[in-house]
Amino acid sequence: MPCAACRTRRRTRQVTRQRPPSSIAVARLAGVSQSAVSRTFTPGGIVSPATRARVLAAAEALGYRPNLLSRSLTTGRSGIVAVAVGGLSNPFHAMALESFASGLQRMGRQVMLVVVADEWALGSAVELLSGYQVDAVLSSLSVNAADVADALTRFAVPIVTMNSSVTTRFVRTVAADDHGAGIAVAKHLHAQGARRFGYIAGRAGTLAQERREAGFRQGLAELGITQCARAQGDHHHGGGCAAVRAMYGAARKTGSATGLDGLFCLNDLTAMGAIDTLRDAFGLRCPEDVLVAGYDNVAASAWPPYRLTTVDVGLDRIAEQAFALMEAAEGEPSEVLVTPQLVLRASTRR
Repeated sequence: MPCAACRTRRRTRQVTRQRPPSSIAVARLAGVSQSAVSRTFTPGGIVSPATRARVLAAAEALGYRPNLLSRSLTTGRSGIVAVAVGGLSNPFHAMALESFASGLQRMGRQVMLVVVADEWALGSAVELLSGYQVDAVLSSLSVNAADVADALTRFAVPIVTMNSSVTTRFVRTVAADDHGAGIAVAKHLHAQGARRFGYIAGRAGTLAQERREAGFRQGLAELGITQCARAQGDHHHGGGCAAVRAMYGAARKTGSATGLDGLFCLNDLTAMGAIDTLRDAFGLRCPEDVLVAGYDNVAASAWPPYRLTTVDVGLDRIAEQAFALMEAAEGEPSEVLVTPQLVLRASTRR
């Protein structure tokens, strides 16, 4: 005869193998039609208060939970929004993911996370997602090539990206006013006493990079400054280190190096790498010797070793605009700009 423990395990396996209660069982227990059960669990579904109460009571008694995938077969909408992100080693993308996901959950949408290498891989990711009948795709990445935008458009679901230079009737974009922010950074650094400027760029060909640099140079031009040193970074701490070594090393060889006293970096990780290398490789202090500003307002930018002046793009506001674009009808504006804010900290205050 099986022991008590064996009988318990057997019962557990039997319970585990039982199928979850169906909407038919709920309808039978509540004394209503199956369609009434479906309407009860469909947002905006029309059902009388008395019927709703009976259905919810029966569902609670049976432990019923609606099958979202089954519902999509009848409504044509799954309630699932894919969020495609890349480069999660950069905290900005993790921040964007959090803003998108939390907002979608408040809207009652389900989130499907897709991690891709970069914007050039976005097309293949959406092709994969088309098999899951997602209602829309949101991404913190950009689309900067017409053929990629055309490939995405063929899947005929709203796709909202950040900082894209190409839009279509399905591919829409929301971005911070990077150009205006660049102007504001230039004028702030100048007001704090900087006179010889440098800019550390990110990868060439991205709209955010181009707009930030153009705005910074325009801000300097409006102050009568035409000279601005430039070095190439890679959006990461190491790229900021290498860019500063190239920029200040070359300048020192010509005897002008110690001259740069105002530095704007494409993003915060680059700026933090710049501050570390200015100190460790060249013995320069921030802000006493060099004023440094970044972009993105990631959490680490406020840490004591940096206390970095930066630009907050307003990710929650960007997410709200992305949700509106996701629901927008064809023909409505396909690009929205959000005004960012300059966050002043010790790295630019003398």
